[in-house]
Amino acid sequence: MTSELLTDITIFVLSLLVGFEVISKVPATLHTPLMSAANSIHGIVLVGAMLIAVSANNALGYILAFVAAAFAAMNVVGGYVVTGRMLKMFRRTRTPVPGGNAPAGVAGGPAAPGAGVPGAGAPGAGAPGAGAAGAGAAARPGPGGHA
Repeated sequence: MTSELLTDITIFVLSLLVGFEVISKVPATLHTPLMSAANSIHGIVLVGAMLIAVSANNALGYILAFVAAAFAAMNVVGGYVVTGRMLKMFRRTRTPVPGGNAPAGVAGGPAAPGAGVPGAGAPGAGAPGAGAAGAGAAARPGPGGHA
């Protein structure tokens, strides 16, 4: 082994130990947001792997460049997948309407603009042929089949 390779391996092992210590001190609730924000750094690693591939002049250099590019690409893609899952947890879910899944302006659905004001409902709201105010919509059975 040359002294340059030994120095590179020493730096690599020390960086592994330091990275492990730093990440182990991060609380679990902050780990995913912290790692998802580090995706740009892994993009730089991918660029470095491509630069190694350009400067490689033997089979070992090409193999190392390929492995580095593959790991960096997996890390970037995986980071964005984790970020997507994390953000999906914070999306609002629609709260079920007590009257079922009726559209706006229909009995049991969300209130239409001008609801409760005779003749001020949205055009086409309510039961077919019931007019703008939705008259006749109350005759439809509710949940459980009761009128």
